[in-house]
Amino acid sequence: MDPPPPPQPPQFSLIPPSQIPPPQQNSNPNIQPDSIPNWDQNPNLTHYLDLSVPKKRRRGRSQRNSALFRSPLTLNASSNNDLSSYAITSSSSSAAVAPPVSFSSIRNPPPSLTQSSSAYDFSDEIIMINKEPKTEAMIALSAGFPADSLSEEEIETGVIPVIGGIEQDKTPTEPSKPGVIIIGAGLAGLAAARQLMRFGFKVTVLEGRKRAGGRVYTKKMEVGSRVGAVAELGGSVLTGTLGNPLGIVARQLGDVLHKVRDKCPLYSVDGKPVNPDMDMKVESAFNRLLDKASRLRQLMGEVSVDVSLGAALETFRQVYKDAVNDEEMKLFNWHLANLEYANAGLISHLSLAFWDQDDPYDMGGDHCFLPGGNGKLVQALAENVPIFYEKTVHTIRYGSDGVQVIAGSQVFEGDMALCTVPLGVLKKGSIKFIPELPQRKLDGIRRLGFGLLNKLCHSCWWSPVDCFSGR
Repeated sequence: MDPPPPPQPPQFSLIPPSQIPPPQQNSNPNIQPDSIPNWDQNPNLTHYLDLSVPKKRRRGRSQRNSALFRSPLTLNASSNNDLSSYAITSSSSSAAVAPPVSFSSIRNPPPSLTQSSSAYDFSDEIIMINKEPKTEAMIALSAGFPADSLSEEEIETGVIPVIGGIEQDKTPTEPSKPGVIIIGAGLAGLAAARQLMRFGFKVTVLEGRKRAGGRVYTKKMEVGSRVGAVAELGGSVLTGTLGNPLGIVARQLGDVLHKVRDKCPLYSVDGKPVNPDMDMKVESAFNRLLDKASRLRQLMGEVSVDVSLGAALETFRQVYKDAVNDEEMKLFNWHLANLEYANAGLISHLSLAFWDQDDPYDMGGDHCFLPGGNGKLVQALAENVPIFYEKTVHTIRYGSDGVQVIAGSQVFEGDMALCTVPLGVLKKGSIKFIPELPQRKLDGIRRLGFGLLNKLCHSCWWSPVDCFSGR
């Protein structure tokens, strides 16, 4: 069999010089080449500009300052009484409480809110939450969990029934609200099931596999009668512990997270380490070009929507003559591939305007793993949750009179359904919705992308270890 052809470098259409406006052509005098515009300076930019400078996808851990998360001051009351919270409207010196707003409105403000000319920084309030135990815990959920320890409210809104020997489970013994059928027993389905049960809903979870956890699956690598190691065949690393609900669950379980080392050496195809000086040079150039792309986005405004990130980076690489020889270009392509891995898409398909729009919601802190595997989290979340395994759902009928969820020859009826299946299942059309989903949802399913990661796990012959994996 002939060996596969070597991978070809990505091809980009360079940006014509005529489309790169110089600073003096900037139509907004509030945007300067060396400044980052915010909502106060230019509220109209919120539709196509990120809330912060693009985060550089460096090797090792990534950290984000909570002060970069900005949200409008004015929030309207929501009619959703089940999932409601309170928005802080005061400065960091006081704690006035506004009418309830939906959690989703705080986390993802609609366009009517993002057009507000006022900007509000939640970072001071996040610090205040650590000091004021009576502050509504849902504010912490919306702006990111506090960085230090659990408060009473966080424990009560958590998912583990017992912590420190004190019973925290307040799930009603008899459901008092309508029935909800949850499709999928992954982390999303399990967390939703526990929260809805606490709200008094009657919950039934249908899972197609023989196990819970979905894309989180801890494989025990047994050596004789003992477990030599565990391998995460799915999600393995907690990418940031500040604001990460899984970090909260781990602390509730009393588990200690182990930090993933920052060092990430690169090796060439012959197995030799990459020259550290050249490695640092190319990495610095890559990060500098990302900064250049960010400045270009500011200057181009809405026009940057139609320009790809790949075209911008390649244009600047040629202009500034970075990564000119073969060895440097191989390293530069590694950074491009790492960027594509982080965004689950080709950079030639990523919009210069929107490629990093989710960065304000990234979680800061160290990247960590849980000794013994993330299966511990799944086991705790699934405790006392009614789950029907090997029930592969293929049809969901819904209407004003309730829902029918069909798995094989069985029909499950309820008042409403919550679908938490993976995006790939929805893309494949494995589940038929009657009536068909709204066009906006179908368009979202079609446009969203996801990445593929192959893992190789070797059986260990040495003494038991916490975790063993590679990719």
